[in-house]
Amino acid sequence: MNQVKIGNFIKEKRKEKNLTQEQLAKKLFITDRAVSKWETGLSLPDADKMIELCNNLDINVNELLLGEEVNMKDYKKKTEELLLELAKQDEIKNKKLMASMWTILIVSFLFYIGILLISVTILEKGFILGIIILLSTILFLVAGFIAFKFELDAGYYECKNCHHKFIPSYKAALLAMHISTTRFLKCPECGKRTWTKKVMNNK
Repeated sequence: MNQVKIGNFIKEKRKEKNLTQEQLAKKLFITDRAVSKWETGLSLPDADKMIELCNNLDINVNELLLGEEVNMKDYKKKTEELLLELAKQDEIKNKKLMASMWTILIVSFLFYIGILLISVTILEKGFILGIIILLSTILFLVAGFIAFKFELDAGYYECKNCHHKFIPSYKAALLAMHISTTRFLKCPECGKRTWTKKVMNNK
């Protein structure tokens, strides 16, 4: 999606309604600064504000996300293009989340091992060494939980039995046996426990 194009479209439609940024903001119960960010392409409206915005500007969500008016002749084609673009952006976001997960895990593991080796080499056995080991272990575990949240937020898990794609609860995924990002989870569709693969899209 082209945020600048969307922003210009919002600005154009707002002016057609003879509304200032402040007046539109009041109708949406937000700040005029938020409207300004939309119109300059710095951000997009939150999902919960899109319908209200479209109602106030007499456009539909497809037109908003495309940044242009769509006539009925091209409506189906434009909708399909938009869905493909949204799916593509979702896949890119998921890949970035997975890359962040691996980066956090690798960096935190190397840091943890490095601290342990340095501490054991330099310090003698005692209270200070114990504290360093304890704190570095806690930091490593915290990094692991953060990395796991990135994994959970990226894409879906696919049931090996019925191929249903789903997002499990944090607790269910955390407690499940796993090999890398493949986890032994119960499918909400068929009810069977299988080794569910991580997939990046819902196609």
